[in-house]
Amino acid sequence: MNAATTKTNHHSDQPSVKITINKVGLDRPRAWLAAGVEDFRRATVVSLSYGMFWVGLSIAITLGAFTLGYWYWLLPMIAGFMFIGPLVAVGSYGISRALERGQVPNLGDAFGSWRPHAGQLAMMGVMMMIFFLAWIRLATLLFALFFGFEVPSPATLYTALLTTSEGLGMLAVGTVAGGILAFGAFAISVVAIPTLMDQDLTFMEGIEASVRCVARNFRVMLLWAVILTLCVLVGVMTFYIGLALILPVLGHASWHAYEDLVRFDPIEKISS
Repeated sequence: MNAATTKTNHHSDQPSVKITINKVGLDRPRAWLAAGVEDFRRATVVSLSYGMFWVGLSIAITLGAFTLGYWYWLLPMIAGFMFIGPLVAVGSYGISRALERGQVPNLGDAFGSWRPHAGQLAMMGVMMMIFFLAWIRLATLLFALFFGFEVPSPATLYTALLTTSEGLGMLAVGTVAGGILAFGAFAISVVAIPTLMDQDLTFMEGIEASVRCVARNFRVMLLWAVILTLCVLVGVMTFYIGLALILPVLGHASWHAYEDLVRFDPIEKISS
């Protein structure tokens, strides 16, 4: 792996660091996944518990949407999961970090790992929410464009999506537009969120490192984005149950991807 693209962080109240973006090969996503599976194996109970928490929450939201009559929001909300997925993975990052430190991970590592850098992670959450709301607005406009303003029954709508020109057209346009938005969200967050957990940086510095990482390793990161999307899709198709395993494994793998892609070297300050 070749190191390139460096930037110096200049905070007056903390040591400066040189951020180095590494160039990696197309074989690395497989190694990241293998490392993610290994972390899951080493911390099965905690990782599975964390995954089951999100499965339970997803099922509760789905049941609530049907109960309240907002079932038609489910499809765009499920598709929009890709915008908030990096934040969901924060707990898995905490577990992987604990393993690297030689500690025995617990639920505190999963659910409390965000606390030391809560402010900057919250700002990243705002950024991801902007993407999510933009997707929801776009999905609403596409539905009105292809189907009008009357909401059909669930059976009629989901059948029409696959059997009519309007439905297929909406799926095609929505997939392209949503994919562009999702990759934009991926580009600003793929290493930004683990960076903010690992370093005392601002969320804008994390975003900058993430964008530079994607730009330098575009083909690798595009492949990684496709892998993440397909894995989450498989988990959703199992009525969320598969996400109990998939989410923590992908989170662990993403932590190892971050460590492979980004390096921080401290720079001693020179007193004037």
